[in-house]
Amino acid sequence: MHLNASQASLLVHRLHERVDIHRDIEVVLAPSLLTLQPLSLQIDRRKFRLASQNAYWRDEGPYTGEVSFTMLRELVHYAIVGHSERRHVFHEDLDMVRDKVAAAVRNEIVPILCVGETKQEREDGETKQVLHDQLMSALSNLTAGEIAPMVIAYEPVWAISDGSNFKEHIVAKPDQVEAAVKYIRSYVTDVFGEKAGKEVRVLYGGSTVPEIISGFLGVPGVDGFLVGGASLNYHLFSEIINAAYRWQRQGQEE
Repeated sequence: MHLNASQASLLVHRLHERVDIHRDIEVVLAPSLLTLQPLSLQIDRRKFRLASQNAYWRDEGPYTGEVSFTMLRELVHYAIVGHSERRHVFHEDLDMVRDKVAAAVRNEIVPILCVGETKQEREDGETKQVLHDQLMSALSNLTAGEIAPMVIAYEPVWAISDGSNFKEHIVAKPDQVEAAVKYIRSYVTDVFGEKAGKEVRVLYGGSTVPEIISGFLGVPGVDGFLVGGASLNYHLFSEIINAAYRWQRQGQEE
């Protein structure tokens, strides 16, 4: 919940100045619902795609104040579903997240499904159980063909910055992320088949800054990042994109 319409427009303008078109790197912007429509007219679609931060799972009806996936289908390519703040601040349960994933797919919007454990759940050794429950519920109404183009973001709740102190915030260790990502892919493979397990994209989300990009892109199974607080700073966000490009280019040369 940051930036009014003019501030969001200025941020996108600054990003456009600093971000080059990279054929194999996809940059998705998820502004507030209020600014999606004007930004959809402003963005250079060769550089950016849009995502909704949230939507309601009913397509239409007497739900005052809500915005449905049906209303968003002409504006966005992606929608974030099950973000930790939706789960823990707004108390969205497993069933709600499941219905939102299905609604996104029904409306031809690609879900970015967020999963991850709290600090207490990790300390109690419940990480895999939490991931299992979140994945099993959220994906239960989908087919293997619908799973493959999805994005799943592993965001350990204990490693998420609020945007004010992300440089000093705790970051998950690569081996912790590798174990979680491996489990996510193995779950998708076991339930939906090898093709879906291979094709589904898995992101890491948690205090993302330019300095960690190359290290985490080197973690097997990590395809990118769900960037939080750093995305409000066009210097940091553009450098994150550039760091991903440098890592990819280096890998291609090798």
